[in-house]
Amino acid sequence: MAQELGVDVVIIGAGPAGLTAGYLLTKAGKSVAIIEKDERYVGGISRTVEHEGYRFDIGGHRFFSKSKAVVDLWNEILPDDFISRPRMSRIYYEGKFYSYPLRAFEALRNLGIWRSTVCMASFAKAQAFPNKNVKSFEDWTVNQFGRKLYSIFFKTYTEKVWGMPCDEMSADWAAQRIKGLSLWGAVVDGLKRSLGLNKKPNDGMATKTLLEEFRYPRLGPGMMWEAARDKIIAGGGMILMGHSLRRLAADTNGGWRLHATVAGGGECVIRAGHAISSAPMRELAARLAPVPASVLDASGLKYRDFLTVALKIRSKDLFPDNWIYIHDSKVQVGRIQNFRSWSPEMVPDQSVACVGLEYFCFEGDGLWASSDDDLVELAKKEMAILGLCDPNDVIGGAVVRQEKAYPVYDEDYAERVQVMREELEAKHPTLHLVGRNGMHRYNNQDHAMMTAMLTVENILAGERIYDTWCVNEDAEYHEAGNEGDEIELPRYSAEDRAAALSSMRDVPEQVTAREKDAA
Repeated sequence: MAQELGVDVVIIGAGPAGLTAGYLLTKAGKSVAIIEKDERYVGGISRTVEHEGYRFDIGGHRFFSKSKAVVDLWNEILPDDFISRPRMSRIYYEGKFYSYPLRAFEALRNLGIWRSTVCMASFAKAQAFPNKNVKSFEDWTVNQFGRKLYSIFFKTYTEKVWGMPCDEMSADWAAQRIKGLSLWGAVVDGLKRSLGLNKKPNDGMATKTLLEEFRYPRLGPGMMWEAARDKIIAGGGMILMGHSLRRLAADTNGGWRLHATVAGGGECVIRAGHAISSAPMRELAARLAPVPASVLDASGLKYRDFLTVALKIRSKDLFPDNWIYIHDSKVQVGRIQNFRSWSPEMVPDQSVACVGLEYFCFEGDGLWASSDDDLVELAKKEMAILGLCDPNDVIGGAVVRQEKAYPVYDEDYAERVQVMREELEAKHPTLHLVGRNGMHRYNNQDHAMMTAMLTVENILAGERIYDTWCVNEDAEYHEAGNEGDEIELPRYSAEDRAAALSSMRDVPEQVTAREKDAA
């Protein structure tokens, strides 16, 4: 007989969105059960995997947000273990490294006068004769930067990440992830940086994606989510590891019965008044009862998977960057992380460099299905091709696979998401979609948290005060309803809500043991 539980809210997925919702609901006195299919790790793609004392960040997670509410929540959950880290990322192209953000003189030197002139001429042409029928990523990016710069700095890497031609990707992707970055702005700022004229914090950079410093948990992002897990359990909430969603059925009272399969066999049934889902929309639709009319639309949603091959190399750090982007068609790797640059505590042996090569793939394809040994050999070979290390210096490796890492923005995704969203909101007001895969939106970690924070406010208020779908790349949000209908909510002041996504907090230094004792 299946174990049966009853709670106020059941949550699918123990990633940033699910754990944020669980923590805030538990604080508010609600009973909560969270199911997570992973048997060991919480945090989803923001987890930290440990192997023989080495820690791997799955994807690279800078803790930076314009949201005061998010930053305050980070401080509350993990008050003593943030460190301040410099941001450094570069682009590898044709055997040379390009700083990101752009340094004008360096870029001119690397590209050469002739190619730089061609890039500027191409940009001028795009500005004078823009494509007025912008549909694809290629259309949008060529309009913004010119075809030559697009081919150098966008096309190869983007097609590696998404596994599809840039002219088949929705322009929404570029508009969401690259907006606010202009060529002229980058050139002017690059000149200032090259000449040492920027004196403001963040080196004068205004664009969020170009921040110069960020906060980071000293043992990786999983440290944050393990702390959230522990606080939820201490507050009376339940986190059921190794539990996978089998069925989510609406009951006759507007609530839910969730059936979960348990690793090793068995089943668990959870009754709840509200359900929060961070599961991929495609999977949720297939497991809902009654079956939604939008199930066919949801079934067409696509996801991109990836895997990290971590190499331990007998050497000093190979490069100072947090990561480097590989814009080179000779290799399959798309990005390479340097884990010690995220935090020195990620790598226990000071004589060993530890890097993570990220390969973007589809679950079940050749890369995904390759053995761990074959993938380690591939990574060693490609590091040699790039001139980053001698394969003979590699003393070990590990592979971490991440399914459904990125929701794909193809031509049809927006319409498919809208159809499902509208149906669920109309028929099931007590079902709430949150997070990156739960909303099929490439949100950052803080944006995923914000969708959960606002969802909790809706549940506690008993109505949809906030439209969580307005949380976008800049984490902007809007209150649902007409002007003047705002309801004061207890956890966030009016000042917090107004400043939530426009303010920037200082990056805190790590609290030392002596300071902690003194407090």
